[in-house]
This record gives sequence, structure tokens and C-alpha cells, in this order.
Amino acid sequence: MTHSAYALMQPKARTTSVIFASPHSGRDYSDAFLRASELGAQEIRSSEDAFVDLLYADAPDFGAPFLTANAPRAFLDLNRGADEMDAALIAGVRRVSQNPRVASGLGVVPRVVANGLSIYRGKLTLEEVHTRIANFWRPYHDTLQTLVDQSHAQFGEAILIDCHSMPHVAMENISPPGVGRPDVVLGDRFGAAASAAIVEQIEAIFVAHGFRVARNMPFAGAFIAQQYGRPSRRQHAVQVEIDRALYMDETTLELTAGYDSLRATLRGVMAEIADIGRATGASVAAE
Repeated sequence: MTHSAYALMQPKARTTSVIFASPHSGRDYSDAFLRASELGAQEIRSSEDAFVDLLYADAPDFGAPFLTANAPRAFLDLNRGADEMDAALIAGVRRVSQNPRVASGLGVVPRVVANGLSIYRGKLTLEEVHTRIANFWRPYHDTLQTLVDQSHAQFGEAILIDCHSMPHVAMENISPPGVGRPDVVLGDRFGAAASAAIVEQIEAIFVAHGFRVARNMPFAGAFIAQQYGRPSRRQHAVQVEIDRALYMDETTLELTAGYDSLRATLRGVMAEIADIGRATGASVAAE
């Protein structure tokens, strides 16, 4: 299913409670958006989780749906709440609580890209922002909520894998001396978004496939993990960040020789994560 806001790839049969989703890999940069920005085509893509939609495109082969955004993160950030509006960017918005994400220019409509460069020459109208939310944010989240509800109805549980990528430099000085920097960071908001048992299984799968894994540092999960992670209701959300240097050149935004092997490895990872959703669904049905 394709919508202007998202693409949804469904399996032939839904056999697992697991859902894969990529909110930041959209690359539909409209001419109007590019004209409104003072950044070049390469600069504006610096906050994009480039090619994550390709890395996880095989998810439906394992009985899981895969939802991806079309709109780029620089245009609208689906991993923010619709009310995370930046008064420094949007005319008519009052500065209320001190949200650190919004204050840094990374609200629902970002003011800057990942390297701190300003996207726009001036301010946006509140009407323009509401239009983006209505046309892109709400359809994506309505669809994601529907997928979660369907998993609950069919399996008694939902496991959302929120797929992202991280800049290679983000992991500098994270690991102790003598320990290699992580390839993958799992974010469960320090236990608030997913049960420990499920996160431990996901970590063990990545480790078994040769990845170095860290948890919650420096990425613990943002709005999506917070909104959809309700472990007490058998609803789990785990954010997965993969080092971009494993599969792409971050300067040229081109795929490297590592892409094919990483995608092949992720097939095995996804197959085993999907099995978690089959096992937990079976245990719920038996209760």
C-alpha cells in the first residue's frame, strides 16, 4: 500500500506480532520544499536515515509488516510529538515548556539539520505546519497504530522495531578504553518502552550475528518509543540504531561495498526477531 505520506509493505500472511517501521528514511524532497530551504540538496539530507528502508525491505518475507515514511525528516520529524513545535521557527507559537529537543531546533518541523545548519531563511506559518502534520504525520501514525492494534488482536501482543541509523561519529567516546565502539544501539527508554526479556532477546540476536551492541546510550528512544512502548499492556517498542559507516559513505550519501553483506546479515536478524513475536504470541494464546 502506498500513500503520499508512507509506504506499507505487508507480508503474504501476518505470522508474527512484530512490526518493523522506519520513520526517518523518507527521501521525497519536493521542489517547493527545496526552494524554501537555503541548504543544498546534499546538506539537507544530512539528518536522513539514508537507505534504512532498503536495509529492512525484506521484513515481509518473515511475516511482519514494514512501514516507511516518504517525507524526509528535514521536512517533518515523525519521531516527535505533533505538539513539539519550535517557537523560533513557527510564527504564532508560544514558547511553553523547555523541551530540549525543540530548543535544539529538532521539533516536529525541524529548524536545523543534524549538523546544526539552519534549514530555512525565515519563519514558517502555523498553518503550513498544521498542513504538514495533517498530510504526513497523522497518516503515518494512524497506520502505525492500526498495525499495533492488529498485532494485539491477532497475537495478544505487539512488538515494534523502530528502525534508524546513526552517524559514525555519534559513537566516539561512548565505549570504555579498549572496547570497540557499538555497531548497534538498542533504545527502550531504560526499560520503560519494552520488557527486559524482549530487549535481551533482541540484543542476543544482534550479538550472535556479529554486531557490537549497546543499550540506551546515546540513543534511548524518542517519541515513538515513548508513545508506543507500553510493556504492561504487552506492547513493546525498541529503537534500533545502526552505524551508517557499515553500509554507506556519509559524505557522498552513497552505498558502499558493505551494504550487500549488511542487508544479508539483517535478513537473519529479522527472521529471528520475527520468531520472538511468534513465540510470545503462542505463549499468550496458551494462557
